[in-house]
Amino acid sequence: MAHTRTPQSEITLERCLQAQHAALALVRRTPVLDCPEISGHHGGTVALKAECLQRTGSFKLRGVLEKLRHIPSDSRGVVSASAGNHGQSLAYAARARGISCEVFMPLDAPVSKFAAVSAFGAEVHREGDSIEQCLAHARERALEGKLEFVHPFDDEDVITGQGTVGIELCEQLADLSKVIVPIGGGGLASGIAVAIKSQRPEVQIVGVQASACAPFTGEPAPERFTQTIADGIAVKRPGERTRPLIESLLEDVVSVREEEIAEAMVFALERVKLVLEGAGAASLAALLSARVAPAPAGTTVAILSGGNLDIGLLAAIAQRQETRAGRRVRLFTHVRDRPGGLASLLATLAQSRANVISVEHIRDGVPLAVRESALALTIETRGADHLSQVLTDLTSAGYEVREDQ
Repeated sequence: MAHTRTPQSEITLERCLQAQHAALALVRRTPVLDCPEISGHHGGTVALKAECLQRTGSFKLRGVLEKLRHIPSDSRGVVSASAGNHGQSLAYAARARGISCEVFMPLDAPVSKFAAVSAFGAEVHREGDSIEQCLAHARERALEGKLEFVHPFDDEDVITGQGTVGIELCEQLADLSKVIVPIGGGGLASGIAVAIKSQRPEVQIVGVQASACAPFTGEPAPERFTQTIADGIAVKRPGERTRPLIESLLEDVVSVREEEIAEAMVFALERVKLVLEGAGAASLAALLSARVAPAPAGTTVAILSGGNLDIGLLAAIAQRQETRAGRRVRLFTHVRDRPGGLASLLATLAQSRANVISVEHIRDGVPLAVRESALALTIETRGADHLSQVLTDLTSAGYEVREDQ
């Protein structure tokens, strides 16, 4: 990324330090976890900053607390737009402050995030197909109801609050060398960059965005915007305040694909024992896909920015990854349509130590011989090698088998 002179901004290290002190009662100091599983295979020392363990499940609480600290004491309340995490944190912070909160959310926002925002006491409006449309509704509501509008990322107080993540990293790691951070609108990356570069200008900062909605790869056309499992960073355009900070302070910005994000989510669940939403896994995906290499010296930290994952999406991703790894597969074959035909097939699978999840008889819509039945089976195996052996055993037993895509 091309470097320019650092833009004039009121976001400073001193303000980030003040924000950190002011939020001590509500913000959790999140841990930095060693990740030898990545360090051993990709070189360099890798650690994970687990903002997914923050109160409300994401880093967003830091920014909204700093924003609310500066709104007038006689404010009627606050209003904003969010895909989920910003809304949850704003509702939580507003309740702690004793003021009302309204949040506009996209119609297709995850049900779990909608419920979480409501649970913290906010009045939720489900309107619009995107964050941009919801932001427009929220601005109108702010004028109509004389409420304080809180932008999810393009606000100096919010960016300052997010900078407390960078303050913590400098305190936690004396050998901090590189930081990999998810980017949607750029508030988190901007705040972290200001806080870290002000103390350790040699530390490299790399942003990661979802390729389905990559606002920092040029001027995006709205018609190219597509859905992504990283809904927390699904922003069409960067902010007016965040873009110059990112362009001047970050060494690079990369993009990761949907399947790479999904693989990172499963990796975190299986190997790190952390539940990550898509946006929270973006920085980890950049490491696992080798789109970002760890620094050769010192510690490279991936920011795990959020863990508010819809359970239905988690199940779908986990099942998909089981299939990709050959541990869960659907097979299609034929058996003789007579007593014992199915039993013989199941006995062969049992001898191969495959676990049968489901069996479906298919007698219509496929070419069959007389007295023959088609079967679609879903089985579990121990992985690709075991699956290969199961297919060999079935073929040796006389079954014509194919994987049903």
